[in-house]
Amino acid sequence: MAGTLRFERLYKPWDESHTTFGNFVVLGFVIVQYLDGILTYLGVSMWGLNIEANPLVSSVMAFGGLGAGLITAKLTAISLGIVLHLQRVHHLVALLTVFYVAVAILPWTALFLTH
Repeated sequence: MAGTLRFERLYKPWDESHTTFGNFVVLGFVIVQYLDGILTYLGVSMWGLNIEANPLVSSVMAFGGLGAGLITAKLTAISLGIVLHLQRVHHLVALLTVFYVAVAILPWTALFLTH
């Protein structure tokens, strides 16, 4: 009986509610992806496809067009972030959120403010 109780403390079934931290982090991730999509759309519209630094995103946009390609790239990123959230890898989602702010949101913001 004691072994079962110990196991239950380690195991968290899928139907348990997620932590507040995890929910906050995945919401932040989705918002950052949305902002990156808007800034990327505006930047590529103003300066052309070559301004996009991510070769995967620029390839998808070159193949599918600006709107469809960008929506595909962002929905893929959001979907993968949600999968990580459902797997309860919240610290990785938080790290990815900070990473996107550092390498996407801040550079786009700086570019718009200086031009």
